[in-house]
Amino acid sequence: MSKSTAFYALVSITALSLVGLICFVAFETPTAQMAAGGLAQKIFYIHVPSAYAMYLCGAVCFAGSVAHLSGESDSRNSVAQSGAECAVVFGLLMLTTGPLWAKKAWGVYWTWDPRLTTTLLSVLVYASIVVFRSFVGDGAAERRAAAAIGVLGTVNLPIIHYAVRLWGGNHPTVITNTGGGLKDPAMTQALFIGFFYFTLLAILLLWLRTRAVSLATQASLLEERAIAEELLED
Repeated sequence: MSKSTAFYALVSITALSLVGLICFVAFETPTAQMAAGGLAQKIFYIHVPSAYAMYLCGAVCFAGSVAHLSGESDSRNSVAQSGAECAVVFGLLMLTTGPLWAKKAWGVYWTWDPRLTTTLLSVLVYASIVVFRSFVGDGAAERRAAAAIGVLGTVNLPIIHYAVRLWGGNHPTVITNTGGGLKDPAMTQALFIGFFYFTLLAILLLWLRTRAVSLATQASLLEERAIAEELLED
């Protein structure tokens, strides 16, 4: 299978998964009690998988960063950069959907809950990598610094996951050995459809961004080579 065929297949399956998720959540999952947010609780099936997707992209950023620090290369740098960028996208989605649900369930859009606070910290770390790369250039030292931030930033991800167990707070423990707060089988099914969709979406975005960063790096190298050969004016 060629890369283009695999790409279009991934796009198609991702789109179908989104349609399936929306239909299943709309027509199959029960409406939660008002204490859990009522109809707004259905945001849960986007909110939680988007958090998972941020973890996934953060792990990619970590792997690319460690690999780049151990042996610098354009491809490893591209993976680390795309991981940070996609982590920001999914982190912002999580921080947007969460307050919409929280307003109905808790009565406020935001509270300094341990999980919310640590999540915000992680999103800010990944956002700082994106901003840092945008403003300081793409030299070897800058790449190493961004990779180091990527490694340190990922340390916070396990803390997010265990924040509720360690410090309590308003956030429920979604997935436990006893099923957490998912009382209806349709809720569990919808959640895993959400995980499936966001996994595909994360892979798709990581693929696109890694390719885009790689092409931008190649274009920059060609421009520098042309300038060095006096084919272009600096």
